[in-house]
Amino acid sequence: MVSVDQPTPDTARAHRAVEPLHNHVYFSPEQDEYLTAVGLRPGRMCYFAGRAAAMGAGGPGTVVATFSNFAPALVARHVPRAWTLASPEQVLAARLDGARASLTRLLGGPEAAAAPEVAELAGLLREACTALTPEGRPLYAAHADQPWPDEPVLSLWHGATLLREHRGDGHVACLLRSGMSGLEALVTHTWTGRGFTEAAARATRGWSEEEWDAACERLTARGLLTDGGLTDEGRRLRAEVEAGTDELSAAPWVHLGAERTARVVELGRALSSRLVANGAYPAGVFSAR
Repeated sequence: MVSVDQPTPDTARAHRAVEPLHNHVYFSPEQDEYLTAVGLRPGRMCYFAGRAAAMGAGGPGTVVATFSNFAPALVARHVPRAWTLASPEQVLAARLDGARASLTRLLGGPEAAAAPEVAELAGLLREACTALTPEGRPLYAAHADQPWPDEPVLSLWHGATLLREHRGDGHVACLLRSGMSGLEALVTHTWTGRGFTEAAARATRGWSEEEWDAACERLTARGLLTDGGLTDEGRRLRAEVEAGTDELSAAPWVHLGAERTARVVELGRALSSRLVANGAYPAGVFSAR
């Protein structure tokens, strides 16, 4: 944990500016194209195996523990079967190829992907990542063990990946402290108006209608949810989780300092906005509340 004066605003802005440079791959056709080419089945298998491959040929329990809000039954349909179709090493190589292809397309072509601002942001993210540590951060640590790509567009993606998984590991820790299960955290997340819509969460996370409804009942009994959405206590708890997550992910931005972090935000927003404008995300996935 890093103690600094008011770390949250820059931390949150930097995260929002940079994350699309990583997470767009989960919606890109290039990921399925390259991962199915090495043997995986299209769809959820590509997501689970692609993101988990850095941890090796593990079982469903490892994925459930680190990804946090997916239904165990959904994960078990794809892992460990994925490793009988392609090795983790093949998956990691294909994932990089897919990331290069999707970023190149969404940024506007090879010249845009090789632009000076891409290399500049990649360098800033690489420097920011020198402040990250692996303790209690399994997904980050696994990805940090991978070689840092030399190619600027892949260096950019790798840096965004490390920062995203490091923050995600800390987020899971904060959710555990809140007393919410992975499913309960997902339900409350859909009601914050800052992430997945309920329809998208239900469609992608694998929970049955009965499981979802039971989680809503538990949250209601706890005083966190009503028929109209989050209660005051629910909003307070979600805000506490996000503040804790920001605090646990402040180290790279404290290391860069205010001026270089502001440059990350400027460059990241510009590049991420280009991805969004070029169709990185399908309609109806993220909330407009």
